[in-house]
Amino acid sequence: MKNLIREIKACSICKEHLPYPPKPVCSFSEASKILIVGQAPGIRVHNSGIPWDDPSGHRLRKWLGVAKGDFYNTRNFAIVPMGFCYPGKGKSGDLPPRPECAAKWMQPILLQLQNRHLTILIGQYAHKYFLGERRKETLTQTVKNWEDYAPDYMVLPHPSPRNNIWLRKNPWFEQEMIGGLQQEVSRILI
Repeated sequence: MKNLIREIKACSICKEHLPYPPKPVCSFSEASKILIVGQAPGIRVHNSGIPWDDPSGHRLRKWLGVAKGDFYNTRNFAIVPMGFCYPGKGKSGDLPPRPECAAKWMQPILLQLQNRHLTILIGQYAHKYFLGERRKETLTQTVKNWEDYAPDYMVLPHPSPRNNIWLRKNPWFEQEMIGGLQQEVSRILI
């Protein structure tokens, strides 16, 4: 496990596509009970080197019902993005995660996470990678039909403040789904 993490942290396979030198960000251990698969680090996370160290992370921890210390405890959570490095800025937010990361690292990581009880998929890139043809036509439909993927997966939209409009248009998400998510997370972490 330590060798795998060291190899990931030294990875530079997509460096020619990145706006800054590679700085892979992830956090996991053999003991991790819940895997969180996000998109890619934003610029704040790139600068700090701490996954979900931004407003999106604050909202995610609120959705999960966990304190910061519990969230960053690798006995509880493995935090693995689809792309490990900040991909740069696009016209309407950050660019998509680089595809090289998941292709090279996801399976070796999954093989190490033998204590995993739940995988939380955040955003369309994680949905597509893990659910493939099982995902619905839109992100909203995929999230609304979350029970189709349980108990192995919990599907979420991205907690970014950029998704405030989506959250307002879909009040059922926080009203109906978050309580169940928090119960499941609490049950697993006890």
